Amino acid sequence: MSQKLEAEKIIRTHVLWAMGGGLIPLPLVDFAAVTAIQLEMLQQLANLYGVSYSQNMGKTFVSALSGTTLASLGSSFIKAIPGIGSIIGGASMSVTSGASTYAVGQVAVNIFSESGSLLNFDLENAKKAYESAYNRGKSYVSDLEEKNKDEALNIFESLEKLGKLKEQGILSEEEFNKKKQELLDRL
Repeated sequence: MSQKLEAEKIIRTHVLWAMGGGLIPLPLVDFAAVTAIQLEMLQQLANLYGVSYSQNMGKTFVSALSGTTLASLGSSFIKAIPGIGSIIGGASMSVTSGASTYAVGQVAVNIFSESGSLLNFDLENAKKAYESAYNRGKSYVSDLEEKNKDEALNIFESLEKLGKLKEQGILSEEEFNKKKQELLDRL
């Protein structure tokens, strides 16, 4: 599989995870989950392109690009409203999270494919590219939602259960990664 196709597969998988993460009913927990998903995506993309990566670089990159996306925080806080807040906030946060993840992934691929790293990129150009990709990401997410909504939620729930089994020591790191990959391959 070509590097570009593999990158698109990584982004698609993480967009679906982010959409599921956006549905977590607890304000700010959803936001933290989506950020963790984006950082995992950046790690995989950096590995694919053979680019140096650290968690701190990833956090700085994500914050610089998407930190101004206050809509996602607003969607998260709407969930605090009893009843209807969870439904409205969850749906909105799911779309926002997916679109943002798509945009972060697209910008990272552009930087990595030009032999760049997250240490030496043009922030202004990256922000413009993020805005453009974020807008395209909304359509991308809508299409994915229609095709994969139930499957993504099932996979997200399964991944969450696997994570708990790993935390409890029931699954080793190796078993966890194998099962995680099996779930991802279903997407």
